[in-house]
This record gives sequence, structure tokens and C-alpha cells, in this order.
Amino acid sequence: MHVGSAILIAAALALALPQAAQAQQAPPVPELSLDVAVLQGLDKVTAHVVTIEAPVGRPVHFGTLEIIARACKKRRPEENPESAAFLDVWELRQNQPAQSLFRGWMFASSPALSAMEHPVYDIRVLDCEK
Repeated sequence: MHVGSAILIAAALALALPQAAQAQQAPPVPELSLDVAVLQGLDKVTAHVVTIEAPVGRPVHFGTLEIIARACKKRRPEENPESAAFLDVWELRQNQPAQSLFRGWMFASSPALSAMEHPVYDIRVLDCEK
């Protein structure tokens, strides 16, 4: 065998081995979609903290806020822990039209990443449950 042929074979094997290893890796594990977003509400004026169970698709109320969880996802137990909820938050005031305050994903592990801005209330995601 020529030195040139040996180099070509070695190069082909070097390129093929990483691809074979990647093919044997397990596919990514999908997240769990759950039915209830567990939220924490804080009234900044009274320092009152409550736990709110928000069933997906049904409105819940905290003070003047109406919160609708549109989705709640949680990583499987074998992965790094994370829960995230897609929320719509509205402020309802008497004799005024509802005002949209927040629409988007909130993450339990990073509450400041996508926080709702409000002078009186804070809402954060704690978990997702069945």
C-alpha cells in the first residue's frame, strides 16, 4: 500500500467516525406539555404573596390582573430542570377597556428574562403541573 493511499484511508475513517457517533446518539427528548401553570403573584403595595394555579386556556384573577396561560411546558426529569409558560396578562379596571400588559413566555429559572412590568404586581412562573 502506498503512503498516499494510507493517508486517504485514514482521512476517510477520521471523517466517518464522528458521523457514526452522531448517528448513534439519542434524539433530543421532547418537553412535556402540561395542563396547569403554577404562578406566584406579588402585590408590591401590601407585600402579599400568593400561589396561583392557572389552568391552560382559562382566565384566573389576581388583584386587577386577568391571567390566561396559553401553554405550559416542562423539561423531562432526566434533563436540566425548566418550566415555562406562555401567558397573556391583562389589567381590568372599572369603566375602562382592558389593557394588555404582557404576552409571551416566562421561564421559572430566569424570571427577569421576560418580566411583566407593573407598578403594583409581579407575576412569575414556578412550575407546570398536570
